Amino acid sequence: MLSLYPKTLSPSPFNLTSSLIPKKPSISSPSLYVNSTTCCQPNQITERGILFDTGDTFFRHESATGRDLGVLSAALYKQSKGQLRVLDAMCGCGIRSLRYLVESKADFVLANDANESHRRVILDNLAQVERLEGEKKRWVVTHCEANRILTDCYLQRDYFDYIDLDSFGSDSSFFLRAAFSSLKLDGLVYVTSTDGYSSGGHRPFHSLSAFGAYVRPMPYANELGLRILIGGAVREASVLGYRVTPLFSYYSYHGPVFRVLLRMNRGKLPEKRDYGFICYCNRCGNSQAVSWDELGQIRCPCNNSTKDAASLVVSGPLWTGPLHSGAYIMEMLNLAEQWGWVGKDAGTGLEKLLKRMLEESDPRLPFGYIKLDEVASRAQTNTPSISTIMSSLHKVFYFYVLLYSQAFELQLRRKGCVLLLKTVYCLAEYLIQYTQAGDFLQVEEILNDSRNMGMFVSWLKTSNEVTVLFMLQEGYAASRSHIAHNAIKTDCPMAGCIRIAKKIHGC
Repeated sequence: MLSLYPKTLSPSPFNLTSSLIPKKPSISSPSLYVNSTTCCQPNQITERGILFDTGDTFFRHESATGRDLGVLSAALYKQSKGQLRVLDAMCGCGIRSLRYLVESKADFVLANDANESHRRVILDNLAQVERLEGEKKRWVVTHCEANRILTDCYLQRDYFDYIDLDSFGSDSSFFLRAAFSSLKLDGLVYVTSTDGYSSGGHRPFHSLSAFGAYVRPMPYANELGLRILIGGAVREASVLGYRVTPLFSYYSYHGPVFRVLLRMNRGKLPEKRDYGFICYCNRCGNSQAVSWDELGQIRCPCNNSTKDAASLVVSGPLWTGPLHSGAYIMEMLNLAEQWGWVGKDAGTGLEKLLKRMLEESDPRLPFGYIKLDEVASRAQTNTPSISTIMSSLHKVFYFYVLLYSQAFELQLRRKGCVLLLKTVYCLAEYLIQYTQAGDFLQVEEILNDSRNMGMFVSWLKTSNEVTVLFMLQEGYAASRSHIAHNAIKTDCPMAGCIRIAKKIHGC
């Protein structure tokens, strides 16, 4: 069996010094360079100031941002824990392993790639960092199938702090259980999927076998790609008695690529929390989360009957909770600023991404996003600008209507005595005016014109004593989406967005 303890690893059969590409300068701190650039030789690339050779390996310049996020997260772990052992299970040319060593200050990196023909390129790239020997050994290169190397580490109790699984398609689902087994508690797993067909709902049985989620076509397919990846990890970790939570989730259009950083600890996810089903109505555009015990009882607010059940599309089970940790994203942003990766002379790409992720971390924001083109189509107006509709969303008020009736006190308590209304300013002014004047007949008339207010109106008609109290609160939560260009994340339903779009255009 292959031994992976640094002090017992046998030296490489290759002569490292004789096979190096032209000597590259040693790098002691993260560079200020932003993008991957091609050097004079066809296969040589510079990324963040680090020169490396890609050889015949699969390499994408566009994935540099994903590598930046990985390096930042690994560096934060090293700063907080004081040590960092990394397993790069599918290292390709070795650039991620090299950056973990140089920029994240990893104490040890195991760079593994199943293709042994890549060995020369990997060794040449990692040779920029002195290998050392014995317990101080900094890196080693192996060529095993990912599951085998992960399982071998587990059997030898050689646990890692950070595991990078940069796989193709939905293959990461096959490695997750072995990865969690070989990971230290409170350790990090950086997982990948490039299966855009499954996230688009085009292969529901494949997504079911790979991630345990039956996915159907929905307008926020690219976010579903992240959520089924997290959901699959939650399921695999739960089997082993672990709980995983996402620290950040990143989507990139090239590929497409879905990358998620997960933190693992003991304990299972609480029941009914953040792992369930989502429902989308093709008729009205409304989305809603559906718990396990609500299956078979799904209704859309636009229709109380079962006649239009075909308009409802349900996917799951998958992750329905937050995609990012706001506190963690802020730490990444601060570190990137310290390194000069964000700021005046560093370009806007990474900074814009991290700040948008920070906006998406608002706990009030639900899953999915709303495309403004869809809002405009349903409202039959021109597409509003993102800044205009977000400003309008922030200004809409919540109205809490508290009902009290001695005759129906028990009934109201069972059904909930707080009814949340979301409406526009003119309706609010009339309601407050008539309430203060004690003219509840006018209040009833206004509410009777509102959709889905039948139950409330019936309570008003049959109650002997009714007290209505209005409380003004902040508006809807809203942010831009880092996944879709012309889309927003908001807790405002589609119907509310349509009303706002019409109001913006004076309809």
